[in-house]
Amino acid sequence: MRADRAQVERLLKTARGQIDGVLKMVDENRYCMDIANQLLACEAVLRRAHMTVLRAHLEGCVTDAVSAGDAQEKISEMLDVLEKLSR
Repeated sequence: MRADRAQVERLLKTARGQIDGVLKMVDENRYCMDIANQLLACEAVLRRAHMTVLRAHLEGCVTDAVSAGDAQEKISEMLDVLEKLSR
């Protein structure tokens, strides 16, 4: 992985902590909208981690493949991920 490992780990640990908090909220039968807002916060952190990994892939792996004249596989991988993101 070419992304800043420390940054990705920090974001994922933050998301894990948020999810643990949401589980506690569910267990405590908290107000639905409070839970929904916390879920949005979890999703936002995961999106940032995801974009960090994708950016590093584009700037590193894809760029290297283009320079080597062998970019089609990397482009196809990126398109597959982008398609999944749009669902």
